[in-house]
Amino acid sequence: MVLCFALGGLVAGCRESKGDPKAEAPPPTQVEHEQDLNVVKTEHAEQFPLATVAEHAATSQLAVTGVVSPDVSRTVPVISIATGRVVEIKARLGDTVKKGQLLMRVQSADIASAYADYRKAVADELLTRTQYERAKLLYDKGAISLNDLQTAEDVENKAKVDVETTTEHLRVLGSPLDHPSAIVDIVAPISGVITDQQVTTAAGVQGLSAPANPFTISDLSQVWIVCDAYENDLATVRLGETAEIRLNAYPGQMLTGKVSNISPVLDPSIRTAKVRLEVKNPGMMKVGMFVTATFHGQTKEMHAAVPASAILHLHDRDWVYVPAGDKKFRRLEVTSGGTLPDNMQEIISGLQPGQHVVSNALVLQSTVEQ
Repeated sequence: MVLCFALGGLVAGCRESKGDPKAEAPPPTQVEHEQDLNVVKTEHAEQFPLATVAEHAATSQLAVTGVVSPDVSRTVPVISIATGRVVEIKARLGDTVKKGQLLMRVQSADIASAYADYRKAVADELLTRTQYERAKLLYDKGAISLNDLQTAEDVENKAKVDVETTTEHLRVLGSPLDHPSAIVDIVAPISGVITDQQVTTAAGVQGLSAPANPFTISDLSQVWIVCDAYENDLATVRLGETAEIRLNAYPGQMLTGKVSNISPVLDPSIRTAKVRLEVKNPGMMKVGMFVTATFHGQTKEMHAAVPASAILHLHDRDWVYVPAGDKKFRRLEVTSGGTLPDNMQEIISGLQPGQHVVSNALVLQSTVEQ
């Protein structure tokens, strides 16, 4: 009996040491939900009047991205006819230059060779002219034949051609006839902006055989916008029509471009065609800038319209505030369209007619930031 009691106590002790699994389990995790940053709460919601989203009839639109590029017909390379070494550079990449402005100086041995040819041609022409005049005098006196006179005249005419040729060669090289110099001045052929530079001081230039031009000048008063339009959207793009241009750097300003070319060849990998727009540059457009081009189709669509003050431009996006109940407002991202009369703004997506928005989003945003 003593042995039985001992075994019973041992079993009971093992059970107590093992314990209840539920009692030894870790406490449940407390999940805390992060606050929605697009929802704001204010104690005086009545201070922010609401406006009803109106309905606006508009045509279908196609928005594509594009890049500002120079007009090829207004881009001129700057070349050096003479070969030699660059001794001085007067302009740099990105500079605005005027026609005839000095860009660089080149030290060239071509001038010495061309001037030597010119001096020889002048001396030969002087000799042949003297011989021709003597031949005329002898012919008048019957001392020589007509054939000899014509031969002397032909030699004189050829000598004049040599003088004209060598003179033009010096002018092409950029050297004056009266003061020849080994230094050739390279000037700007047009007014514009230097959009490419392939030369530095002490570099060599190889004339017309050079693989690259020292400078490239572009007239940026009129530029191209090159966009990519998908195959399924090409019906909206028509040659000769206009499109609205908005720069990412200046979203509040709208420009107008004309469709001048639609590529007849599609990119086989992404199924897009290049669309070229011609735009007059007001001065702010720079080569390489990203833009959004909006084309208008023929199909009528119903869009929303809100007061322009209801739209908040933040982080390159457009937002509006809508009431969310219990003195709260929710910030919604929208896609804005063109400017409408009576200080209204078109909303392409994000809102529906009949909804309510805060009429002045900037005032509410300023209150939240405080």
